[in-house]
Amino acid sequence: MLRKTIMNNRYNTLRNSSARHAATTVMDGAARKVLRNTYLLLSLCLGFSAIVAGASIAFSLPAPGIIITLVGYFGLLFLVTKYRDQGLGVGLVFALTGFMGYTLGPIVSHYLSLPNGGLTVMTALAGTAIIFLGMSAYALVTKRDLSFMGGMLTVGVLVAFVAALAAIFFSIPALSLTVSAVFVLLMSGMILFETNNIVRGGETNYVMATVSLFVSIFNLFTSLLQLLGFVNKE
Repeated sequence: MLRKTIMNNRYNTLRNSSARHAATTVMDGAARKVLRNTYLLLSLCLGFSAIVAGASIAFSLPAPGIIITLVGYFGLLFLVTKYRDQGLGVGLVFALTGFMGYTLGPIVSHYLSLPNGGLTVMTALAGTAIIFLGMSAYALVTKRDLSFMGGMLTVGVLVAFVAALAAIFFSIPALSLTVSAVFVLLMSGMILFETNNIVRGGETNYVMATVSLFVSIFNLFTSLLQLLGFVNKE
């Protein structure tokens, strides 16, 4: 559910980062520092979120619901953005990613309860890792300026978000699966775009870069989980 509610915020990030995109093809010292800090914070946040999700599963915590999810996510995102240039911003990133881990727990629990649920979850994790590493590696080595992807991703996110809402309100499983497949492509593109944006100096704040990549990974995992869960039920 969180995957479907947060996409309407992403087009602002894409639009702003495209506007700031540098024309260089070689990563300078400042970009290396941002990339290093981003990957370090991202790895810590992924671990923390996984721990929170594991605790949510172990204690069978209930799903927070759409209202709490919306208020929690957008409230924490607002605070992260406000304090992104201060030390408090790092702590708020952990709060945000921890909250997302909590919302992920009930989702993973649902799929674990299905036949071959453990295999489904592990396959989704492996697929997420492979896609992230592949997209990141390409973004690091390519000499191409990928800022042109910003507009296409913006439109794709908006269309997919509207379709996701339609799938929820009208209870259309086929549309929901189609949206999940589209989200896999969109999130893969976002990882590529966001990493290239860091490399080329378009993103200079590692706190916001971490949040962008984390949300892309989160959505990629949940989308793969839904697709694989459907396949394994057949």
